[in-house]
Amino acid sequence: MRKADYPINSILSKTNNNLSNKSKKNYCRDTIENMKKSEWSVIAQYGRAKSGTIKLDVGEGDVPTPDFIVNAAQNAMNKGDMFYGPVLGSDELRESISSYYQRIHGYKIESSRIFVTPSGTAAIHYSLSTLVDVGDEVVAVTPLWRNLLGAIDLQQGITKEVPLTHEIGKGWKLDMDKLFNSCTEKTKVIIINSPNNPTGWIMPVKDMKILMEYARKHDIWIVSDEVYSRFIYDTHRAPSFLDIAKEDDKLLVVNSFSKNWCMTGWRLGWITGPEKIAEKIYNVALYSAMGVSPFIQQGGIAALEQGENFLKQMRKNSLENREYIYERFKNMDKIISDKPEATFYSFFKIDGVDDCISFTKELIDKKNIIFAPGYAFSKHTKGYMRLCFAVPKHKLETAINRLEEIIKDY
Repeated sequence: MRKADYPINSILSKTNNNLSNKSKKNYCRDTIENMKKSEWSVIAQYGRAKSGTIKLDVGEGDVPTPDFIVNAAQNAMNKGDMFYGPVLGSDELRESISSYYQRIHGYKIESSRIFVTPSGTAAIHYSLSTLVDVGDEVVAVTPLWRNLLGAIDLQQGITKEVPLTHEIGKGWKLDMDKLFNSCTEKTKVIIINSPNNPTGWIMPVKDMKILMEYARKHDIWIVSDEVYSRFIYDTHRAPSFLDIAKEDDKLLVVNSFSKNWCMTGWRLGWITGPEKIAEKIYNVALYSAMGVSPFIQQGGIAALEQGENFLKQMRKNSLENREYIYERFKNMDKIISDKPEATFYSFFKIDGVDDCISFTKELIDKKNIIFAPGYAFSKHTKGYMRLCFAVPKHKLETAINRLEEIIKDY
């Protein structure tokens, strides 16, 4: 029969019994439809729409990536190193990270336990995609960078927050009993971020050992975000779970090139874990980004092998800014703050301000400065704000002066 004998309207008018009673579907899958927009991203978009705003909300400074890293990547491009590479990273970069552990940590991590990722954020997503099924519980010590909590939501895991406590003059602390009491038979992963963004808290080695033993006993994975491990001010690095773990422990340690060597826009990170999980991480990576650009990896190698002096200078600048903020805040009666042990953030509270979202917006409107609202990091820190001090001193001084002017009215 001729095609014209089957008019399209006739075909479309026929009822499919399998579809007729189906309820209206969401535009996207339910998990995405139900995800809340990050409070920080809303504030950031609002603030960036205004000209002349001092931006201290994002976790990066004004210093560009150093030339020795840029040149290494450019040289690789000039040589044609721009085709697909190994999914979990080049052997050269993985060996370079292994050597970095030997130099900085004092022990060897085999390159077969190192998995290169397109950013520290991707390292978190790869880790949780590998470990978390729908309905699995993930216990997260908070406050915590919102992207880590969002990664749990994407996996349709159940987040259970265990908040750090803040005692003025003594900093932030973790109640280990509270952490263990939050775990159940459904707990699949415990997430620790130390040094912590946004508080600067560092988990003591003794607590790491206790937690590692607990995780072994109850068959729970630990995912440790150690991106800020080199931004510590009284020694060359922070304690790591790798210091006390066995090779086959259920431990994934996430790291990144972004903070140490001003490579935020390069999107390069890595995971360190047990060798037998490599195939699983490989599958997740294969079906997502499928690897990192080879010339970017060459930049990473240069950072690891030549970047110590640059990192020391960055840390020196941040230390000076940390001390400056501490002295300024100490002389402002309404500011509740402690000197962070690590990172380049000040996480502070203003007495009388309970809604950080509204106050952050007020700072943008009246004083042209942007801070990250504390509510973006935890439901328990709604009155706090995060200030990034990895910026030039003059910019920091102007921002603090403006803040001081507005809090006089509170």
